Amino acid sequence: MADSNSPGCKQAGDGDAPACRYARESDTIQRFFMRPFFLSLTIGVPFCIYKMIFGISILRAGGSLFAAVGSLIILWAVADLLMNSVYLAQDLLHIPTRYECCTLAQAGRLFSRPMVFLALDTLLSFSIICVMLWSGWIATLAPFEIPLWHAATTLNLVSLSVVSLYNEIRKV
Repeated sequence: MADSNSPGCKQAGDGDAPACRYARESDTIQRFFMRPFFLSLTIGVPFCIYKMIFGISILRAGGSLFAAVGSLIILWAVADLLMNSVYLAQDLLHIPTRYECCTLAQAGRLFSRPMVFLALDTLLSFSIICVMLWSGWIATLAPFEIPLWHAATTLNLVSLSVVSLYNEIRKV
């Protein structure tokens, strides 16, 4: 909520001034972009889809080592998807979150550094995207995997662009 320190809201009674209303609306939009619901839906779930498809692609590569690694990545993706779902639902139900949004961030709590581990999860997820693209495995996706990959990419990139655009417009 805009307060007396917000631009255009310096004097008592200015709460309805256009600049003050703009500040309140901007704060509301900014808070929405930071909500667990928005973050899980636009970052967490797409990253889970990338991990899942990567694990399946590794399984397709064959061999016992590939089977073990692929299975572990699929388990990681499923665990993260469950955690993101709970994180998202708790936000929608206004229940305080007890857990982080993914397994690595939760592990980071042991070291009082969940955000560092969340950043590591992000790095690994982007690395998975790169491996899928550069290995050529992206061309071997099954017909049901293709729209999942496209939806995850669209949701992730468009939301990032909208947030970036909004933040730049706020600076004007």
